[in-house]
Amino acid sequence: MTKLSQIDSYQLEQLLKRLEQIEAKLGIKVGSGGAESGKEAQHFCALPKVPPRTFDPSVSPERARLIRLIGKKWVNGTKLRYYFFESGPNSGGNEQKEIVRQGFEVWKKVGIGIKFEEVRNISEAEIRIGFVQGDGAWSYLGRDAIDIPKQGERTMNFGWDLRADPRGVDVPVHEIGHALGFPHEHQNPFAGIVWDEEAVYKYFGAPPNNWDRDTTFYNVLEKLAVGEVEGSKWDPNSIMHYAFAAGLIEKPVEYQNGLNPAGGLSEQDVLQVRLFYPPLDDSSYTELKPFHSEILSLAPAEQKNFVIKPSATRTYTIGTFGKLDTVMVLFEDQSGDLKYVAGDDDSGTDLNAQINVRLYQGRRYVLRIRLYSNFSGGEASVMLW
Repeated sequence: MTKLSQIDSYQLEQLLKRLEQIEAKLGIKVGSGGAESGKEAQHFCALPKVPPRTFDPSVSPERARLIRLIGKKWVNGTKLRYYFFESGPNSGGNEQKEIVRQGFEVWKKVGIGIKFEEVRNISEAEIRIGFVQGDGAWSYLGRDAIDIPKQGERTMNFGWDLRADPRGVDVPVHEIGHALGFPHEHQNPFAGIVWDEEAVYKYFGAPPNNWDRDTTFYNVLEKLAVGEVEGSKWDPNSIMHYAFAAGLIEKPVEYQNGLNPAGGLSEQDVLQVRLFYPPLDDSSYTELKPFHSEILSLAPAEQKNFVIKPSATRTYTIGTFGKLDTVMVLFEDQSGDLKYVAGDDDSGTDLNAQINVRLYQGRRYVLRIRLYSNFSGGEASVMLW
C-alpha cells in the first residue's frame, strides 16, 4: 500500500465516522441490518395517556366524529398563558426556557387567533412547563390541560437538555402543537404506514427513551380514530411527525431507509392551525342584547363571537337553542386582556350549553361559541336573558 493510499484510507475512515455521528444525531442508521437501538436514537415525545372519550349509543358516529375532531381544540381567541416552574425539581435554566419561548414565537408568527402570554403566577396559567430531567418531553393535548390540577402539576415537560438537541426549537414547537390540540401526525389513519412492529418496540424500548410496549404502542403504532384528524392527507413533513430510523417502516417503501421531516412548520401545519384558529377582528363582533335571539348559522369547527355590554348589574343566563353540540366560553375584557369567566360544553348530550353568571354594568364581555355539530340540521340560536 502506498503512502498516498494510506492517507486516503485514513481520511475515508474519518469521513465515515463523521457521517455516522451526524446520522446518529438525526436518528438515522444506514444499512441493511434494520434499526439499531441505543445511544444513536433520538429522544422522542410521549403523550400522557388520557382515557378516550366515550358516548351514549344515541350519539351517531358522525356526531361523535366531529366532537372528537374539535373537542381538544380551544375556542379561537383564547389567550393561552404559560408558566415556567422557578424552583424545585420542575425548574429549568434560563437558556432552556428561552428555547421554549422561541417555540411560542414560531406559532405566533403564523398569525392565528390564539395568543400566548408568559405569566409568573401558576394559578393564571393553562400551560405549566417543567424541566424534569429523565421524564421525557410531553404535553397534554389541547383542552385536556384544564383538567389537570394547578397546584404544582405540569402540563408540559422537557426532560433533556434542549441546548444539545440538534432539532433545536423544533422540540418545543412540537410540544406546543400538542398544547394547541394537534396529535402525532405519524398516527394519521390515512398515512398507510406498515410497521416492522417488533423493530419499533425494540428501538423505542432501548436508551434513551426506554419505553415499555404500551407507551410505544400509544405514541407510535396505534392509529388515531378517523374522527380525530381533519381530511385524509398525510403530511410526513409535519412538525407533529417523528423522524424514524431505517428498518422501522416497511411501507411506503420509500421510507424503509428512514423518514426525516424537513423541520419547522410545514405548509399543511400552517393550513391546519389557521383552519381551527383563524385571525380574529373583534371590531366585527355582534352585540348580544338581552331577550334578543341571534342565529347560529355555523359549519362544524366554525365559531361565532359576541360582545355583551350589560346595562344593569345582575345575574344573567346565556343559553343556546336547537339540537346542536357546542362549546361556549365567556370572557371579561379587562383593558384589552380577556380573562376567563365561565364556560359550558354540551357536546354528546341532549342538553344545550348554558351559563349562569353575574355581569356588571359598565364592563365589556366577549362570548365565543364553537360548533361541533348541528345534529338536527334545523335552526339554532343563542340568547341572553
